Amino acid sequence: MAEVMGEATYVGHHPKKIALLFAAMRKFAGELVQAGWTVDYIRLNDTENSGSLIGEIERAMARHNAADVVSTLAGEWRVRDEIAQASDALPDDRFVATEEEFAKWAEGRKELRMEFFYRNMRRKTGLLMDGDRPIGGKWNFDADNRKAAAPDLFMPAPLRHPPDEITRDVLDLVTERFGDHFGDLEPFWFATDRSGAEAAATHFIEHALPKFGDYQDAMLSGEHFLYHSVVSIYLNIGLLEPLHLCAMAERAYHQGDAPLNAVEGFIRQIIGWREYIRGIYFWSGRDYTQSNFLGASRDLPGFYWTADTDMACVREAVSQTKSEAYAHHIQRLMVTGNFAMIAGVAPAHVHEWYLAVYADAFEWVEAPNVIGMSQFADGGVLASKPYASSGAYINRMSDYCGSCHYVVTDRTGEKACPFNALYWDFLDRNRPKLGKNQRLGLAYRNWDRMDGEDQDALRTKAAETLGALDRGDRI
Repeated sequence: MAEVMGEATYVGHHPKKIALLFAAMRKFAGELVQAGWTVDYIRLNDTENSGSLIGEIERAMARHNAADVVSTLAGEWRVRDEIAQASDALPDDRFVATEEEFAKWAEGRKELRMEFFYRNMRRKTGLLMDGDRPIGGKWNFDADNRKAAAPDLFMPAPLRHPPDEITRDVLDLVTERFGDHFGDLEPFWFATDRSGAEAAATHFIEHALPKFGDYQDAMLSGEHFLYHSVVSIYLNIGLLEPLHLCAMAERAYHQGDAPLNAVEGFIRQIIGWREYIRGIYFWSGRDYTQSNFLGASRDLPGFYWTADTDMACVREAVSQTKSEAYAHHIQRLMVTGNFAMIAGVAPAHVHEWYLAVYADAFEWVEAPNVIGMSQFADGGVLASKPYASSGAYINRMSDYCGSCHYVVTDRTGEKACPFNALYWDFLDRNRPKLGKNQRLGLAYRNWDRMDGEDQDALRTKAAETLGALDRGDRI
């Protein structure tokens, strides 16, 4: 096992993410030694550390006079290509579906919609099934999971783990070597071993799962977690197992401790969305991250790194990301992702930002969520429509707009919410590629019903906002 600079810096990963991985690696190595394994562990500051995975594999082969290397199949194309020359690969057992299983499901389909793949996973696992039928008579209870949250709700907090000596040593190393990366290292509260991760999962099941379904799309100022599990950071590095997590949630339903809409929604995220996203990533091939269906080319605005913006929703999401290395899926999709798409930011820039700033982001899971779902850069391979919206959606699902510098109901004028004109301008300028999308039919009919002066005013306002972005002006 090796801590290498190349993996820590191929994007400027959030310091919390680097600390999580290094501390978890060191503890896992210790567990292996206690179990009787011989572990060759290279620390980042070892003087002869080559700085790359392949370099450390080659050095280890020389040290041990090894003829062959066996590894788990790497979870992203970049690493597979790097170590393929020196490795025989075994399957990655952190997932329910194999890559071959997904490819077989995808073969010959005109549309690769998650919902149908998810139903296959339900049948395969038997989760929330009554024979061949879904419990409750429906596969999906998402329509029940779109409530806006009120600030007087009781909000549970994720389980926090004070750093122990091993973690503290890693924090000192990360402070020294990665202090210039975006993000706050302290306070650091992530679990860094399996027992801590399982305790965090149990805490979520007992304290937050019952309300998770109702409020999973809600956003509130100052509330970073609401009823979300915040266990993807552990699941994606192998400290938790997907079917074990799902079984915990299913048991809560059968024991009457959590409603079906919450449990189904949580299980769908794991055996539905997570498995589907990984399938899309490998099925789409190595060039997926270069997809740019809409031809977007704008640079990522500076406030994605500084939170220096008058837009309360974006400021809240970026500030939270900086402090926690976490934001929930609606903040990522409908605030930072939505703004980037309607502003015409190059999807490769958006992809790199998401990969860098979130502790649960690895390319197999992050790239399809950004390239496909958030930016519609794959042209509809993943999503059936672009997830673009004006400020109205954000106002409906959050309390951000009430304290914003801008007026969410204004479409033009000095105080108009920037999302509003950019949304309509996005539809207008991309009509040659999006105009025939059936799910956008109502939006285009509404645009066509506007008189010419209103349309021109929206175009002018959007151009002013985009010009300010290009100049680096504060918006």
